[in-house]
Amino acid sequence: MISFVSRDIGRLGHMDLEASEMAVRSMMLNVGAFSLEKLLTLSDRSHDTSSTDCGQGHQAKFVEYRAKHVYTILGHIMISRPYHHCVPCKKGAIPRDQDLDIVGTSFSPGLRRMMAWVGGKESFDEGQRDLEELAGIVVKTKEVERISENIGEQVEYTDNHERQGIWDGKVAPLTPAVPKLYIAIDGTGVPVVPYETEGRRGKHEDGKAKTREAKLGCAFTQTKVDDRGHPVRDPETTTYTGAIENVEAFGMRIYAEAVRRGLHAATQTIVLGDGAPWIWGLADEHFHGATQIVDLYHAREHISDVGKILGDSPGFDSDKWVSERTEELNNGEVEKVIAGLERLKPKGEKAETGVRRAIGYFQTNADRMRYSQFRSQGLFIGSGVVEAGCKVVVGRRLKQSGMRWTVKGANAIIALRCCQLSRRWEGYWETRSFG
Repeated sequence: MISFVSRDIGRLGHMDLEASEMAVRSMMLNVGAFSLEKLLTLSDRSHDTSSTDCGQGHQAKFVEYRAKHVYTILGHIMISRPYHHCVPCKKGAIPRDQDLDIVGTSFSPGLRRMMAWVGGKESFDEGQRDLEELAGIVVKTKEVERISENIGEQVEYTDNHERQGIWDGKVAPLTPAVPKLYIAIDGTGVPVVPYETEGRRGKHEDGKAKTREAKLGCAFTQTKVDDRGHPVRDPETTTYTGAIENVEAFGMRIYAEAVRRGLHAATQTIVLGDGAPWIWGLADEHFHGATQIVDLYHAREHISDVGKILGDSPGFDSDKWVSERTEELNNGEVEKVIAGLERLKPKGEKAETGVRRAIGYFQTNADRMRYSQFRSQGLFIGSGVVEAGCKVVVGRRLKQSGMRWTVKGANAIIALRCCQLSRRWEGYWETRSFG
């Protein structure tokens, strides 16, 4: 290494620090890979190789040591593991692969962790380039994709096991009491490959669907308000869960997440969402007694939409009408909003349908729009947290230009991102089971 630096100084007249850093890193990785290989070899040779349980109640006898190439975060290594054969089962067994978590793969768990991390945060191609540039790890883009989706499936399997335990009453999370627990729910489209939308109606001109809805839920807590009485979200308390799945499955998912976050220890539970009926159906089923709040900004949009529909009507001042109804809405005076809608005399089928739908929307959600009352309680009245979550968890990763997903692949990446953004990544790697 000293001779390398000397040549560098002699050629340039000064040290090229960047080149020296990269050379030293490469050398240290090679040394690390060599050391890891030797350490594993010594460990394998120290094991009793006479026989091992085949897993079916038989004793498999030692036959020989077999070599395997393994790609690690330090580089390629060759390990030699005891191979056993079970005569009754007529199968071979290499228990050491189970111990090292390399069954059916040539990538070490440490490298798989890094591949899944970048695969959950950015496109697989970008992740492959970042691994090479930042860690000196050279793998193929397809390998990043395959490992990322595989780890995502494992994360979802682990989470589902936990959810089932909560539903069965076998898992009771120990959570501190919280004054206010919020559950916010929304949905967003994910572009999918054509066969995933067969038979589904869509909004495109050809009537075919191009996307599948990913349902996303987030939970966060609130302990205080600011000096103006506005609610303040507790820092680093927002967690996410979601998938492309039916309403029933998502209901079980979001309920379990709420329990994990302290549903049974919360003084008050608040459910936030837009006016989608499926959201409030879940709230009624799983969060009985919770305060339900329709996002104020979605409600305002319904007033604005009516104003646009009737904007050209003779004698109708659209701006004034929208301003008056919006002020009534802001004050939680939903009955006045409905009365203002009922006084309208729309002309034409489109206008009549729009006004009728708006009346139904406000009548259905009136008790979820008592915004003055909610403000006096220091509650959030907007679903911005979950809307931002749809963009961060789903949109930023799964809705980039040209992307088309299978439902299985999309759900694997959603699981990865929820795990990462919920600060559960380290916990997964510490507690996961493998093999």
